[in-house]
Amino acid sequence: MSDPARSASRAAPLLQMSGICKRFGSQRVLRDVDFDLRAGEVHVLAGENGAGKSTLMRILGGALAADGGTIEIEGGPVRFRRPRDAAHHRIAIIHQELSLVASMSVADNLLLGREPGRLGWMDRAASAARARRVLERVGLRLDPHGPAGALPISAQQLVEIAKALALDARIIVMDEPTSALSEPEARRLFERIADLRSQGCGIIYITHRLEEIYALADRITVLRDGKLVATRRAADLPAGELVRLMVGRSIGDQAPRRAPAAGDVILNVRRCTVRGAASGRRPVAEGISLSVRRGEILGLVGLEDSGVSKTLWAIFGALGSRADVEMEIDGRRRHVASPRQAIEAGLALVTNDRRKSGLVLGMDVVENATLAALPRFSRRGWLDRRAELERTALSANELNLRCASLRQSVATLSGGNQQKVVLARWMMAGPRILLLDDPTRGVDVGAKHEIYFLMNEWSRQGCGIILTSSEWPELLQVSDRIMVMHRGRVAASFRGGQATPADLLRAAMGHATNE
Repeated sequence: MSDPARSASRAAPLLQMSGICKRFGSQRVLRDVDFDLRAGEVHVLAGENGAGKSTLMRILGGALAADGGTIEIEGGPVRFRRPRDAAHHRIAIIHQELSLVASMSVADNLLLGREPGRLGWMDRAASAARARRVLERVGLRLDPHGPAGALPISAQQLVEIAKALALDARIIVMDEPTSALSEPEARRLFERIADLRSQGCGIIYITHRLEEIYALADRITVLRDGKLVATRRAADLPAGELVRLMVGRSIGDQAPRRAPAAGDVILNVRRCTVRGAASGRRPVAEGISLSVRRGEILGLVGLEDSGVSKTLWAIFGALGSRADVEMEIDGRRRHVASPRQAIEAGLALVTNDRRKSGLVLGMDVVENATLAALPRFSRRGWLDRRAELERTALSANELNLRCASLRQSVATLSGGNQQKVVLARWMMAGPRILLLDDPTRGVDVGAKHEIYFLMNEWSRQGCGIILTSSEWPELLQVSDRIMVMHRGRVAASFRGGQATPADLLRAAMGHATNE
């Protein structure tokens, strides 16, 4: 049986991008970048947020025009003026930020522009049947007539992947495809990737998870500051060297360790129940009790239907009448029925979807960063824009925020820098209790290290932190305690450093008792 990676090395490139350049105004984001892809290989494109990875892939997908350079598909020159041109050449882009039309059905999203029918009439039955077949390829059993926007983020991500498979693509770009997936869902995706490689597809894979890189990659190309740094076989590039190439320095442990906290209890949730969205559905969370001490980091983990994220939203008062929460802050009973009341009580929530619920994309960096602390910059109803700018500049410096201007639209920033704007907002609000829902999702190794460093600093200053993360090894490393949820209830608890990812997974699947 032939090795696809070895066969790929002898074949002519499926894709060749040469000397690609791109400039936005005075900022050069790509500088003479070369990149190639072979049939039957997974080629990882690595680099920090803002390195130019997404810009390069948007040029490949026809969403942007390069200022210079050439693209060849199987030896023939091509020029893409729009995404449809790229799709015609069997190129599919699976973006990190979901592109589904929330109001449309799953089937309509999967087959958009390719709907079966006759004489201008769509064949709904044929559409549903075709959609089911495509969904089965990624292990999803969904109602194809249901609205895509009603699905959880992990299911939407798998629908995005199924959408690319429906195109019968030969070149597939996957940008952080597992950022919202559980471990079992990610394993199913890796099985699909193996199938695609065996069929001769070329896959460009973008991820900030080192374990994924070395589980999948045949070759790795590293970009830094818009320049090509290196292209090497994965077997010839150790993880430490890869990180150094990406960030230009050695950063040590991904999640720096800290001394365990032992302060007084700052948050005590006696009972948290979240009802299902539809009547008759089981509660999303039921009778959850937890406490957090000053300076403590409490890890909260679970699979997709566990209710972990909704528990944080309920504590923050963001679920309205769907949630019943009894809690005490600093020993005082507090009723938090809205995010405004939560902020007044000293709570802050960083959500797991920065573009949908963390940022106002039509606003600039300053406007987003100061949104939760506007009274501090207002006098007699007038906003002090100079003070806003000065305070944002300080936070940007502390967070190593990369942007051309603090007055540029936050929508134009890379994912990691957008996340830093969200964190800057809550730094200005001065919370005592931080609810962090997967704060390192979709950010690069350097930004992750900076975020974990900030968490340690906030805990040192006496903040209580509840942290969820899809990267369980890192959560195990930074948490003082860990609670595991299964189907809306607490299934197990562990002390930090006394559990493994396998222990968490067993508990999350309902196969463990409290320790």
